[in-house]
Amino acid sequence: MVLIAKTNIKKVVKELQGKEEEITSVAEEVGMALERKAEEILREGIKRARENNRRTLQARDL
Repeated sequence: MVLIAKTNIKKVVKELQGKEEEITSVAEEVGMALERKAEEILREGIKRARENNRRTLQARDL
């Protein structure tokens, strides 16, 4: 499953750091780590929604 578009990671890193641009490249493993984090966050959100007897995952569950 692909949640994070790896082609956008470098673009976002550049935007977030501003004009300094100290970080010029992003390792392949960053994409994989972001995928794992996103999946972990979603799992916790699903658990919370179920605990609250809801069938809709909401932002507040994350």
